Amino acid sequence: MLYRVAGQYKTSYQADYALFPVRQDAFLLGIILIMAFVVLPATANDFVFRALLIPVLIYALAAMGLNILTGYAGQLSLGTGAFMGVGAYACFKLVTIFPEMNILVAVLLSGFFSATIGMAFGLPSLRIKGFYLAIATLAAQFFLVWLFQKWGWLYNYHTSGAILVPNIQMFGITVSGPTATAMAQYYFVLGVVALMTILAINVTRGRIGRIWKSVRDMDIAAELVGINLMKAKLMAFFVSSYIVGVSGALFVFMWRGAAEAELFDVQLSFRVLFIAIIGGLGSILGNYLGAILIVALPVLLNVVPRALGLPISSSMVEHLNTMTIGALIIFFLIVEPHGLARFWQIIREKLIIWPFPH
Repeated sequence: MLYRVAGQYKTSYQADYALFPVRQDAFLLGIILIMAFVVLPATANDFVFRALLIPVLIYALAAMGLNILTGYAGQLSLGTGAFMGVGAYACFKLVTIFPEMNILVAVLLSGFFSATIGMAFGLPSLRIKGFYLAIATLAAQFFLVWLFQKWGWLYNYHTSGAILVPNIQMFGITVSGPTATAMAQYYFVLGVVALMTILAINVTRGRIGRIWKSVRDMDIAAELVGINLMKAKLMAFFVSSYIVGVSGALFVFMWRGAAEAELFDVQLSFRVLFIAIIGGLGSILGNYLGAILIVALPVLLNVVPRALGLPISSSMVEHLNTMTIGALIIFFLIVEPHGLARFWQIIREKLIIWPFPH
């Protein structure tokens, strides 16, 4: 009943392919934006900001970058964590070499360094695909993490081998560093993630997105109809690695505050991959749904048993989290390969035709 579409006529192809073909979708997005920009900042405390809201946005952005490459272009990648590290280290060098540079400019520029590296490691996709391409990107993962450890210039030859985020102000407000408030960092991350989401939606809905989908479904047929596979695949690696690099910069500068090379190991790559799979490959919305589930799950496993008076150790929470995520991945791969985004699509379709069953 909430999705009654009576009287909503479409008299042109432009209206039929609009971003919001059903008016209620625009209203729902407006409610979500009001919640994100007004209600949550007014009601959340520092724990909610740093344990839930900020990591959900950052992980959703990283999964969005991987989803463009894997879900839309059909190119497997296991090096997401390393490409996030490239963005983080690039942003660190930019703010140390150019201390007067605006932090927003530094974050957005850091993505281009990651995009360049990602496109270079995407060159094997022109000759190999599937499992072999995944192994090639996994090699990039191990090589880049090794480079982060051994090249002292990247972390300014600090004795600890870590990058430490300094206090950085933007328009007189400290948005990064030890003295930055959680609300300022949340608004910064929310603004960047919203900008990247608009970019991803426009790219995937347009001509480039249709090219990627054709390459994903059958690259030989796509080449026969005139699509340049080299250009299409390298562009997918470029756009994907750019978004992942921006998320890596936010990961360190707006959440962690400091980072060592081991932070960007293969476990981070798998975590982002799990978010994309559970949320739904080939979906922008699924990245947010998967990130909410993956980030909120360990918090719930830690808080709920203690609230019920059940004694549970932190190691048990970690084991339960790993087992639950594994079970969820198996469940979605068997029951609904398109993830949580498909579940929402089914619910939406049933609401549109309610009260009729089909």
